[in-house]
Amino acid sequence: MANLGLPPALALFVGAFLMVVTRGVLRQAVMLIAPVAALALVWGTPDGAVITAHYLGYDLVLYRGDRLSRWFGTIFSLIAFAGALFALNQPNRLETTAAHTYAAGALGVVFAGDVLTLFVFWEVMALASTLVVWSVGAKRAGMRYLILHLLGGVMLMTGLAGEVAASGSTAFAAMTPDSLARWLILSGFLVNAGAWPLSAWLPDAYPRASFSGMVTLSAFTTKTAVFVLIVGFPGAKVLIGVGLCMVFYGIVYAILENDMRRILAYSIVNQVGFMVTGIGIGTELSLDGAASHAFVHIIYKALLLMSAGSVLYVTGRSKCTELGGLFRSMPFTAVCGIVGALSISAFPLTSGFVTKSMITEASGQQGLTLLWYLLTVASAGVFLHAGIKFPWFVFFQRDSGLRPAEPPVNMRLAMALLAGACILFGVTPDLLYRHLPFGSVYAPYDAGHVVGQLQLLLFSGLAFFILLPALRRTETITLDTDWLYRRLGAGVWTAVSCAARLAWHNASLLVWTMLVQVRIELRQSLLDGKLPGVHSSSTMATFTVAMLAIYLVVLLFF
Repeated sequence: MANLGLPPALALFVGAFLMVVTRGVLRQAVMLIAPVAALALVWGTPDGAVITAHYLGYDLVLYRGDRLSRWFGTIFSLIAFAGALFALNQPNRLETTAAHTYAAGALGVVFAGDVLTLFVFWEVMALASTLVVWSVGAKRAGMRYLILHLLGGVMLMTGLAGEVAASGSTAFAAMTPDSLARWLILSGFLVNAGAWPLSAWLPDAYPRASFSGMVTLSAFTTKTAVFVLIVGFPGAKVLIGVGLCMVFYGIVYAILENDMRRILAYSIVNQVGFMVTGIGIGTELSLDGAASHAFVHIIYKALLLMSAGSVLYVTGRSKCTELGGLFRSMPFTAVCGIVGALSISAFPLTSGFVTKSMITEASGQQGLTLLWYLLTVASAGVFLHAGIKFPWFVFFQRDSGLRPAEPPVNMRLAMALLAGACILFGVTPDLLYRHLPFGSVYAPYDAGHVVGQLQLLLFSGLAFFILLPALRRTETITLDTDWLYRRLGAGVWTAVSCAARLAWHNASLLVWTMLVQVRIELRQSLLDGKLPGVHSSSTMATFTVAMLAIYLVVLLFF
């Protein structure tokens, strides 16, 4: 075993354990120190560092360090710290402990060197993130979330088992979807990415989490999916179509949505769609674009969700129809939300501008003209729903009469940290580019690109205000694809439960009949004096206890 450093996930696992046994200020200190320790371990990991083990005849790489792992490990550790800072006043101990476990699982995935280790941490993420949703009492949404991720996990496990059986190796490396096993692996990854038509779990579950829980949820599941797609399926052309479906699905539903946090949840699907499309293009520039866009997306999406979460925290409301005019009493939160909105819209001098354009540029370099136009149109759609709609309806437009105070200082510090990062990376993109995983070279600030993007945003903004009467907030419910599988699921559940009840009823009658018969035979044996001579006292005691147990079960449940 070669051990060249501790796995970064270990710091967060230890932190999660300590959060269970500590209280008060000490617990808050653990919440903040654990992600910092994880970040130190990430940057202490040299290229080629490995921890190996031999299990069941296979050579496992439990821990592997490289540029791509460090890239994702860095942002996962940073956002775990920012999320912990934002959640310092979160009284729900289950949520905060599960959040650190969730982040640890994400770090375990990006540093896993074999498919078995990857799958274990993949499922840790699924269970921990479900607890984040369940921690606030959202049992139904959490169960739907868990079922979809278990479905993805089953597909992934089946595919990985088939791939290991076919290749004889557990190594996690690039592959092409040319066999059933590999298609199952790809499908399992895409479930976590939020690919259509199984995207609805994300806007269904994430907004049910607390003001701080959704910040954590937005960072890890979909981005670990981006990571494994970059490693496992770079250049798989099917991902271009999948990504485009995600891009436009997210735009349409976000424009129709009334709940501010569901708007941002649909926006996650939209933005991950850009990344999946970049992975499908498969060039060094597009892969770097997908990785770097994942990096900055985690930052500005967390900032947007912190802004929305702060509004929810101080007002208890999340529907756009119930909000408006909050800039007067929450100027700091509003400004941070605007910075996040500009960044997600790829406004020049923000982080989104220097990363999203890499994917669009890569499509142009490959001669994919139609794809280039579609991504450009989609960029305008992003500005409509996340760049303008969210801040306009929440902080401006009509006065809702609400005058809440700004959120607590820790929440403002977290927002300030991320807002500063959005501007810092936008102004000095070399801070990102020098660490790009695939080493591509890109210059975002050429005149044509800047002017073109400003024109796009200008006309998109004009279109928003021209169409504003049609975009007025309405108290409506938008049916998503989850309606179908909820209906199907309800039908299947009804059929299965009815069959199970009938089977259980028949079984109970059979057991009851057997008990009556046994009772008759026991009584007759006692009267005849045969029973003591046939069975020992210990056997009789065991038999009696078993019969009593069955009898109690029947009495309790029937």
